[in-house]
Amino acid sequence: MTIEGEYAPSRADWVRKQVERFEASDGAEANTLRDSDDPIVVITSRGAKSGKLRKNPVMRVERDGNYVAVASKGGAPEHPEWFHNFVANPVVELQDGPVKKSYRARLLHGEERAEWWRHAVETWSTYGEYQQRTAREIPVFLLEPIAD
Repeated sequence: MTIEGEYAPSRADWVRKQVERFEASDGAEANTLRDSDDPIVVITSRGAKSGKLRKNPVMRVERDGNYVAVASKGGAPEHPEWFHNFVANPVVELQDGPVKKSYRARLLHGEERAEWWRHAVETWSTYGEYQQRTAREIPVFLLEPIAD
């Protein structure tokens, strides 16, 4: 299931350029966080208000074929824009290297959130630092594959 529609590139120059390089190279380039070796994936979602396709690089946190998307925004007091897209339109497309698949994003709560949050922090410890920067509980989405 491919998400189709008009693509609206990010207003953030670094995001737009990273997504362009990642996609042009089929995930072989621009597949790590800026200035690091930490792997990312690119998630395409449908805009909550515009309905246009949005593409965002997020940290690669995977286990048993499921991924999580952590709405940290670097510990900012507000959620990233894509948080609202996932809530309004939970079917997303995730590209991990050359592999693209459709997933259903589900906002986690309670013990399930706590379990996946621990896994996210074990995978990329900076998430713990981000949580210390903000009073909000950083949302965690579980991305579960959709059968084609």
